[in-house]
Amino acid sequence: MVFSKAIAVFVLIFIISADGYGQVTTDTTARGVTLESPDANRIKLDPSAAKDPTRAALLSAILPGAGQVYNNKMWKVPIIYGGIITNVYFLDFNSRRYLLFRDALQIARNPDDPRQNPFPNLNEDGIIRNVNYWRRNRDLNYMVFGIIYAINIVDSLVDAHLSGFDISDDLSLDIRPSYENMYAGSSLIGLSVKLKF
Repeated sequence: MVFSKAIAVFVLIFIISADGYGQVTTDTTARGVTLESPDANRIKLDPSAAKDPTRAALLSAILPGAGQVYNNKMWKVPIIYGGIITNVYFLDFNSRRYLLFRDALQIARNPDDPRQNPFPNLNEDGIIRNVNYWRRNRDLNYMVFGIIYAINIVDSLVDAHLSGFDISDDLSLDIRPSYENMYAGSSLIGLSVKLKF
């Protein structure tokens, strides 16, 4: 229902903009060729804002989040540490459960062990399945920790590379529906993408 309403609104906007496009007149009296300076289309760099990518990556590798602070993107630091702390919590939880079931398996396999089996209702196969399950979860948490650490470094590196680019209001991306009259009474409907920099 919501999807059909969204389509109806899009079609209505498209039809209204197509009618407005037909009212645009172009100047056909202009003569000659207009040349632009080759410097007009270059992306401008702000040297005062440029950061050293190697330093940002090294700082993030030494202390997660330090590269983001160096790049003046302090809002990313709580996200990084939130991911790390959450991952460490689940890593600890899965490790404790793995060790508990591993010890239970050792007790179940050794009848001479004086310790009491904490899972008397589980047979040896059930304990083995739990050992494998919690070990796999623990190992996945180690992988997630490595991924978070790598994303932290790559983010600071890329952010430092892009820090000197001009992102003023002169840059814009405009996407609009378009309608063009073609020969023999046919028309062309589509999307118009304009990039201004």
